[in-house]
Amino acid sequence: MSKAVITAAITGSIHTPTMSPYLPITPDQIADNAIQAYEAGAAVAHIHVRNPQTGQPSPDPELFKEVLSQVKSKCDMIICTTTGGGLGMTPEQRLTVVSTFKPELASFNMGSMNFGLFPILERMKDFKFPWEKQYLEFTEDLIFPNTFKSMRIFLKVFNENGTKPELEVYDAGMVDNVAFMIQSGLLKTPVYLQFVLGILGGMAANIQNLVFLHESACRQIGEKNFVWSVCAAGINQMPMCTTALLMGGNARVGMEDALRVSKGVLAKNNAELVEKIVRIAREFGLEPATPAEARKILGLKGLDKVAY
Repeated sequence: MSKAVITAAITGSIHTPTMSPYLPITPDQIADNAIQAYEAGAAVAHIHVRNPQTGQPSPDPELFKEVLSQVKSKCDMIICTTTGGGLGMTPEQRLTVVSTFKPELASFNMGSMNFGLFPILERMKDFKFPWEKQYLEFTEDLIFPNTFKSMRIFLKVFNENGTKPELEVYDAGMVDNVAFMIQSGLLKTPVYLQFVLGILGGMAANIQNLVFLHESACRQIGEKNFVWSVCAAGINQMPMCTTALLMGGNARVGMEDALRVSKGVLAKNNAELVEKIVRIAREFGLEPATPAEARKILGLKGLDKVAY
């Protein structure tokens, strides 16, 4: 049977505590959700951390250490740490997790963009914490910065620490940026692309855009030079991930991207979302890759070479 790499994006930095009582906040909650996602069939956990008292996204290395060490103690799951961090964090804050923990995989954003969360405010009146409203309002005037200079600096740190970048592609021009970085010798093929759809400021989550991005990558990078996955925001998560699997790609699900497991039903944990995409995959003869199989598919250095 064919194998697909399933990633669980555990908590992210988009959703706020008011949006779901089940959103993992503390290191224990984030680690437990990752381990449950592994048991459900996810080979990779994409990890952000949050202030355990307020739920606000945090770059604190000690919080990352708690999560990473807990997950490693229970299973051989691949950890993909964020370098997107939380909106408004400095490049130094975003990058510290790579130099400190030398993970096998880390997210790497392939260009600057508007990153708008502020329309969510139209559906929300009351908040558990004051920072939530301010955080969402802030995104109306936010550029998420990933300049060519910062990308070059980030890649130097990734390469020094043996961490493979998961290249986050939100828009068509970012495929060109990947090709440029390969031509410049800063990225080595095969690269790992993650098409991120449905964020205001990036490409909408629909099949036409996914096909266009994939075909663009085949033309610009060469179809033998990349492995790819998809994640999509909100109600588009399962349809777009299913489409990606049928196209020969991989899939990322999780509460970073969607809080509901079905219409009107909040996911109680990330495992529910993983279980759903695994059920869908199996209907089409696809099996979730184990962490060992995913390491071969993605070309990772191995769990024995991390620093946590």
